[in-house]
Amino acid sequence: MIDLWLIGIGTGNPEHVTLEARRALRKAALVMVPRKGADKADLADLRRQILLQLDCPASVVEFDMPVRDEALPYAARVERWHDAIAAIWTDVIARETPQGPVALLVWGDPGLYDSTLRIAARLNPAPRLRVVPGITALQALTAAHAIPFNTINGAVMVTTGRRLRDHGWSEGAETVVVMLDGLCSFQHLPPEGLHIWWGGFLGMREQVLVSGALADVGGQIIETRADARAQHGWIMDTYLLRKM
Repeated sequence: MIDLWLIGIGTGNPEHVTLEARRALRKAALVMVPRKGADKADLADLRRQILLQLDCPASVVEFDMPVRDEALPYAARVERWHDAIAAIWTDVIARETPQGPVALLVWGDPGLYDSTLRIAARLNPAPRLRVVPGITALQALTAAHAIPFNTINGAVMVTTGRRLRDHGWSEGAETVVVMLDGLCSFQHLPPEGLHIWWGGFLGMREQVLVSGALADVGGQIIETRADARAQHGWIMDTYLLRKM
């Protein structure tokens, strides 16, 4: 049985890698690093830099991520994509025959809006899993703007852009945090009475922040996001909306 360690590495700042994560990486026998194409080469580079800075003794094997079939319905597209990734992991592990734990460096935290655990569940035989928590985009966002995550006794909803577009504001929530939103879905909300805190490349030297009344800064966020994505070829961003 393989020991598979899923190690959260934060949002791109090597200083966000916890002491627990550092110790785990120094004990790993094999680290698998995904490549997501030339336009997202920075993501693989950051993982390499972290391994280099930690003087990680493990063997490092890179693999190309499969591409989603956009012709399929969303749920089926994701399921097939996860199957393909699990098959690649299986092939890499079988080929390398590591004599110790296999590690994956997971952006943010393995348990929050990340599918690494779901992919790991597809492996046969099932591995012994260890999850090392990491700093999330939610923490990096609220820290960057120096704001609390919630209001006093107020409910918070964490969701995706897709669900915000399809279902709107969740009744009873004073705060809504949106992740994985490439379409700036806040545009579909009535802006009156809403304040937004947005951040891209959180925790990295490229970090960009915008905040203010949604009616005033919504357009600025859309423009800033587009410019940053054009400059780097990719962007990871998150935002928090609150009724004021």
